[in-house]
Amino acid sequence: MIPPVLLLTPGPTPIQADAQTALQKPMLGHMDPAVFALNTRVQHNLRTLYGSGERAFTALLAGTGSLGMDAGFANLLEKGDEVVVCANGSFGYRMADMAQRYGARVTLVEAPVGRAVALEDVEKAMRGEPKMLAVVHGETSTGVLNPAPEIAALARGKSTLVTVDAVTTVGMMPFHMLEWGIDYSYTGSQKCLSAPPGVAPIAVSERALEAFAGRKTKAPLWYADFQGLRDYWDDHAYHHTVPVQLHYALDAALEYALLEGLENRALRVQKLTVAILETLGDIGFTPFVERPEERLPTVLAVRLPKSVDDAKVRVELRERGISITGGLGATTGLIWRLGLMGESARPEHYLRFMRTLGDILGIRSLESKLEEHLGAVMA
Repeated sequence: MIPPVLLLTPGPTPIQADAQTALQKPMLGHMDPAVFALNTRVQHNLRTLYGSGERAFTALLAGTGSLGMDAGFANLLEKGDEVVVCANGSFGYRMADMAQRYGARVTLVEAPVGRAVALEDVEKAMRGEPKMLAVVHGETSTGVLNPAPEIAALARGKSTLVTVDAVTTVGMMPFHMLEWGIDYSYTGSQKCLSAPPGVAPIAVSERALEAFAGRKTKAPLWYADFQGLRDYWDDHAYHHTVPVQLHYALDAALEYALLEGLENRALRVQKLTVAILETLGDIGFTPFVERPEERLPTVLAVRLPKSVDDAKVRVELRERGISITGGLGATTGLIWRLGLMGESARPEHYLRFMRTLGDILGIRSLESKLEEHLGAVMA
């Protein structure tokens, strides 16, 4: 039997207790009336989660967040369409790759590693009227928060569709799809909602649905074709077999998040992030993202002091039942990315992390330092 591991990674996160229990519900067929009732509740709650308005189409795709990304480009782009993609990390570049695979002509708006995309650079790229503007709200690979609301505002008054990757933000940070003018957004169940991986909650604006209806060609991705999805989710017609148990779990986790309150969840992660940064700062760690307004609270990227051996310490943490994640590509060995989404953003988990890290580094006061900083932040 594999011993339990505390996941403090950028995903997956520890499964929320109600979602864990929901996995044990008896299996039902995906065309069962009770499952359709469950799906209708999920759709309603997803509109609240995203702030999408009642006219938006919401659903769960039977795949991870990357399928959510793929589905948006497959349904909303056709060969030759102009797309502006903001890229300052792995997932922004993944967006560009996917768009190109569907034949789009991509203009990249880039930023250095550890920096947010500059609004003036996006504005320059938007001087025409591209079919789509795409941005990752919270770049998981670097811990950078991009100014998604301000970027989306640059498309106002244009026919340009706005796609926002909300994988590490929605459900744990403010997100107002209708108000910000976002047309398509998605996340992964295993991120801020702390459900098992395997479904991707999506939200599609009324405007995006109209654009989809006006396609000259069929969407090239049958599995996540918007019309096929609407046939199942809205009209209860057969499309494909959905993972019913994962729907149960996502439903429970989503209900829990809304019961806690989205504003309360945002406040919870903000306070914990500040306390962790101050605690690690006392022993030489520094924020990887220099500008506070560009730091992603849910994936805290910290630069290691020279005295800390990245791989060695992470292996020792894992041996003691705690999993954290290092850098990607150019940041390998230089940073840690600490997950603070959903159930991972709990003081008790990071008190255990500090206690264990302190034992490994020979610093006995780390846990008490976090308690002090948490007390100050809460006050």
